Amino acid sequence: MKKRSTEFNIPTAAIVLGAIAWAVVSLLFFLLFSVSPSGEGRPYWYSITTYVLESGAFLGAGILCLRNWRSPQIVSGRSVWLALGLGMFSFFIGNLFLGYWEIVLKKEPDVSPGDFFYILMYLFVGAGMFLAVLSRRLNLSIAQWGTIAGIGFLGSALVYFLYAAPEEAVAEVAVEAESAAEVAVPAWALAVEAQLAPLADIFALLYVVGDILLVIMATTLLLAFWGGRFSLSWRFIAAAAFCFYIADVWFGWAIRYIPNYQTGALPEVFWIFSAVLFAIGAALEYDLSTKSRRSSRRRA
Repeated sequence: MKKRSTEFNIPTAAIVLGAIAWAVVSLLFFLLFSVSPSGEGRPYWYSITTYVLESGAFLGAGILCLRNWRSPQIVSGRSVWLALGLGMFSFFIGNLFLGYWEIVLKKEPDVSPGDFFYILMYLFVGAGMFLAVLSRRLNLSIAQWGTIAGIGFLGSALVYFLYAAPEEAVAEVAVEAESAAEVAVPAWALAVEAQLAPLADIFALLYVVGDILLVIMATTLLLAFWGGRFSLSWRFIAAAAFCFYIADVWFGWAIRYIPNYQTGALPEVFWIFSAVLFAIGAALEYDLSTKSRRSSRRRA
């Protein structure tokens, strides 16, 4: 009697087309509605939709990564995809917390419970990318190591200059943000904010370190998986890390230099692109791995 598979085998082409469609719809939505009329904030429905588009993309990417983790056929190693999947779900959960704070409570805290999960995202995704590179038994030339060092230096310099806002500017933004917040907030939420507020500088530093490590790991991935049959999926993963870096750098700059900044600006669509690329990379890796094992059985 044939044993039924517990894995959901959605055609890879359908996943890739669906992911691309999600990215295109997201881009069109941001292009059409991200610019609000002069002097007015973005409408309530816009904020909800951006969170749905972003969170849905990371949820889908997490499911596909965990599908790879559950499959014994994955060539790159199941632990790699477990780490990447946990990273996607961490960002998804972080978005739920931040969305509740911004949409329901109408607050823009310096630190929310979601920040803990965003940091976990860096840790899990970084670990997954590191394990993937480790499995390749990396043997790079001096020129390739120089490329990694150069991109790491440029990425670090960009993060430093964009995040290093003058203290006066930061203080001015904080005052304006506090005066704009005139919504009744539950006592427990205020208590959580008060407890987390002293950690703002620590989280800011962790985000800077996370962004730098992310761009370095993405460059290393590109060089490690430049050729070979299984390189395509990892190019998508590396591109996803670069997109995440772009969105993160923009957000870090915006909250420091734009008074009363509201989430949902056009550059934030790169977070969605990042999740979409993670999803495509996971789908391609699953497809290539299962086909490879099937062809090996036929030859045997």
